[in-house]
Amino acid sequence: MPATALLFVLVGLSLIGWLTARARAARFKVAGRRFSSLPGHFGWYVALWTIVPPLIFLAIWSTVSPALVTDAVLSTPAAAQLPPPGFDRAAILSEARELGAGRAYGAFHGLARLLAPAYAAAQDRYDWIATAAALLLAFAGGAFAWTRSKPGFAARTRVERIVMGALLAASLIAILTTIGIVLSLVWEAGRFFQVVPIHEFLFGTHWSPQVIDARDPGASLGAVPLFWGTFFIGAVIAMIVAIPFGLMSAIYLTQYAAPRTRRWMKPILEVLAGVPTVVYGYFAALTVAPAVRDLAVAMGISWASSESALAAGLVMGVMIIPFVSSMADDSLAAVPNSMRDGSLAMGATSSETIRKVMLPAALPGVVGGVLLAISRAVGETMIVVMAASGVATLTANPFASTTTVTRQIVDLLTGEAEFDSPKTLAAFALGLTLFIVTLLLNIVALTVVKKYREAYE
Repeated sequence: MPATALLFVLVGLSLIGWLTARARAARFKVAGRRFSSLPGHFGWYVALWTIVPPLIFLAIWSTVSPALVTDAVLSTPAAAQLPPPGFDRAAILSEARELGAGRAYGAFHGLARLLAPAYAAAQDRYDWIATAAALLLAFAGGAFAWTRSKPGFAARTRVERIVMGALLAASLIAILTTIGIVLSLVWEAGRFFQVVPIHEFLFGTHWSPQVIDARDPGASLGAVPLFWGTFFIGAVIAMIVAIPFGLMSAIYLTQYAAPRTRRWMKPILEVLAGVPTVVYGYFAALTVAPAVRDLAVAMGISWASSESALAAGLVMGVMIIPFVSSMADDSLAAVPNSMRDGSLAMGATSSETIRKVMLPAALPGVVGGVLLAISRAVGETMIVVMAASGVATLTANPFASTTTVTRQIVDLLTGEAEFDSPKTLAAFALGLTLFIVTLLLNIVALTVVKKYREAYE
């Protein structure tokens, strides 16, 4: 049975279990005895026992069945013509699998066409085995839960435990995923630092991974130009755009705008945060970058690059305006009205109240928002890939070409370089450095925001 149809069947069985168990529990009547569970709790108990075990089985089966199908195909007479284990053998089996599943209509290897029927038959056989096992588990789980659904049974407690277990599993998945990412970065970066000394990587000023001297790889892998380019684009140019516009928009929305105006302007502003970054990248590459170069040429800077730091930084600044605006908006709105009213009662104007009372009081939250925006800008990829240059230079000229850490990670991990080469491993060292920087920025920002909230809540 197809996976989608099987899923609908399992959902239908769990719904039937929920309805019947709820109806049965509604008829429980014991004189002088209070129930700890509602009929809905009994329904959810039976429904969960009906659908959760088969779903767990299917999740495990999906990782085991491909190997079983391949072993079944390899045991057929046609598989005797396969070459020894290697790339060609894997390519033939992959083509046969796609043909057998109906996802392809032709194959480069003729042997793949011979093995496709065997793949289809084996896959069909194991699919029916999985269907039978899943349905058996569904009926067995539902029957088990049904027999336990009695007047004295604490169904509510059991359902809450199942839900808590699911929430705990989801939390552990997120935590373990983060730990896995960190460990993989640390492991591969450690391999890189065995070849390139860490001080040469962190403090070297020459970055040219295309030409690496095997005797001294660190001489061409100094990351200071990348760190400077990331800081210059993400923390200087982008912040020059984002902080004024974000802060001024927050001041207008909280202090001057009418409630009706605020209701439709704030969502429009926050739409910027939902625009895919690839759209910003196209806008930067096709519209902003040529305009910036034309402006530079009009100013007499004939050597200005079409992949300038200014083009990428301007668009990145527009992208993170909602981050600054939202945090500043919340911070200003959290300042007690008594402070604002007291300043106005003393004769201060609205602008003086904002400059001398509201902004100083909301400054911790504003600073936290700015730091979060910087961490977002530092880790941005698509805009700098499409608008910034791949040339690593130490320059403070916004019209010149420069690159960033994220752009170089993309360049290093694409191409034909060997995985164990210093050039490829350098991407993990850059990723680890970027991870540590953004983590520290987020910790500082969250600490500042936490102190701010404690002061006014």
